[in-house]
Amino acid sequence: MQQKLKIKPLSKEQLIISIDRLTRFKETETKYLRVFKEIVSGSLIYSRLRKNESDILDCNSLKNHAENIINYSLENLGFTLENDYSINKKLYDYENSVFHLSENAKILLDNRINYKAFLGLINENNVINLRWLKSLGNDKPVKNLLFPVKKVLLCEGITEEILLPVFARLCGYDFNMNGIYVISAGGKNQVVKYFYRYAETLKIPVFILLDKDAQDNFREIKPKLRKDDAIHILKCGEFEDLLPDKLIIKTLNFAIKNISILPVNEIKQTTSKVEFLEEFFKHRGMHEFKKSEFAQLVKNNISSNEDVSGEIREIISELQNSNKKGTKVPLQNGV
Repeated sequence: MQQKLKIKPLSKEQLIISIDRLTRFKETETKYLRVFKEIVSGSLIYSRLRKNESDILDCNSLKNHAENIINYSLENLGFTLENDYSINKKLYDYENSVFHLSENAKILLDNRINYKAFLGLINENNVINLRWLKSLGNDKPVKNLLFPVKKVLLCEGITEEILLPVFARLCGYDFNMNGIYVISAGGKNQVVKYFYRYAETLKIPVFILLDKDAQDNFREIKPKLRKDDAIHILKCGEFEDLLPDKLIIKTLNFAIKNISILPVNEIKQTTSKVEFLEEFFKHRGMHEFKKSEFAQLVKNNISSNEDVSGEIREIISELQNSNKKGTKVPLQNGV
C-alpha cells in the first residue's frame, strides 16, 4: 500500500533532522504541524502536494501521511518495523506534562511513527533530545540529559545562557540533571513576549531573570505570573556586571596571551563592565567585542568557586528553590 502511494523516501539525514525537530522543547502543535507539512510536501509524490496544499490537510490526514512516509523511509533503509508504540505513548505523556495540549496537538501526537526502528539511527554523537529519545526506548533513563524539562529559565541574553549552567554546577546544581531549560530571549521586551506565551502554553514553572533597568517589563510580567513562577531582577546593571573582577582579568589575559596585563583598578572604577570591555577590545586592536564570544572565553576560564559572585549564587539558589513547597522566593529583590 505504501509503495502505491509513490513515496519518495527520506534519507537517513532527513529522518534524523525531522525526529530531532519533533522532540525539541517547542510548543507541540507548532512543531508537529511544521515538520509534518514539510515531510508530506517533499515526499508524497502520488498526489503532488505542494507546501501550500499540505496546509489545508486536516490534522488526521497530515499525521497519517507523515507517519507512512517516515515508516516507509525506515524500511527503505533496511530497518524492521516493530509493532511496539510504547515510545509514542511516552512522548505523548511527556508533551502533555509540559504543555497545555490543543485538540490538534493531541491528534498529531497520537501517531504510529515507528520510533523503535528509528532508534537504530541514534548514537552518542547526536543531539541531547535524540539521546533522551533512545533512553525511552531502552527503558534505561540516562542522567545528565536535560530531558524531561521541568523548569524554564528565561533570561535576556546569551551570556546568561552560556554561563549560568557552568556557575550552577560549581554550586552543586546541575541544570541538565534537574531539567532546567535555558532560553535567552534577546532583550527585555522579548522576555515579556516569551513569558506571555509560556504563561498560556506551559504547565511547568518559569524562572525569569531581568537586568536592573527592566522595571517596566517587570510590571508587565507580574500580573501574569503563576503560583510556581518566579522572577529575579539584577541588583546592578546587567549580567556581565555580576562577573568577579578576577575572572574577567583572567579571561582577558588569556585572550591576549598575557601580552598586556590588565590593571585591576580599571575594572573596579567602571560603572558598566560591558562598556569597559567594548573599550578594552577596541583600544587593544582586537576584534569587535561580542557578548557570545566573550561568554565562551569566560566559560573556558571558570575554574573554582571563587569565580562565582554572591548574586549569581543567590540567583541559582532562588532558581533551585523557587517552586518548592513552603519556600517563598521574592518576585523582585526586596519587593
